[in-house]
Amino acid sequence: MTKEELMQKAIDLSIENVENGGGPFGAVIARNGEIIATGVNRVTASNDPTAHAEVSAIRAASAKLGTFDLSGCEIYTSCEPCPMCLGAIYWAHLDKIYFANNKKDAKNIGFDDSFIYDEIALPIEKRHTATEILMREKAIKAFENWANKIDKKKY
Repeated sequence: MTKEELMQKAIDLSIENVENGGGPFGAVIARNGEIIATGVNRVTASNDPTAHAEVSAIRAASAKLGTFDLSGCEIYTSCEPCPMCLGAIYWAHLDKIYFANNKKDAKNIGFDDSFIYDEIALPIEKRHTATEILMREKAIKAFENWANKIDKKKY
């Protein structure tokens, strides 16, 4: 499939999802022009705030391919990824992101992610959601164990 056909599939998914009670977002993960997995926004339908189209597509592609590393794949999403989805895309090592609607378009219909970007830039003590570092001296043990582990599978 061409990149335009793959994007059209993501757009079609977003339109169908609105008709099926979900949010107006769809995503396709493809490799060499072949669809590996798709996802739609099911946040309200599943009561899962992480059930964004991109995250759902990444989960499905990873399960299908049996790997967390989606190098060699691209994502086509009906809207510019939010900060959570962008992070997931980077962690999945997708090669390229294509999107249709942008974050301003999303903001215009009530999906404004700018506050998250603003929060990330703030010092912890100035963030909207109270945040406190707690028991770091005990938790650091897991990081030390990981750093010293010889047979770890890096990601």
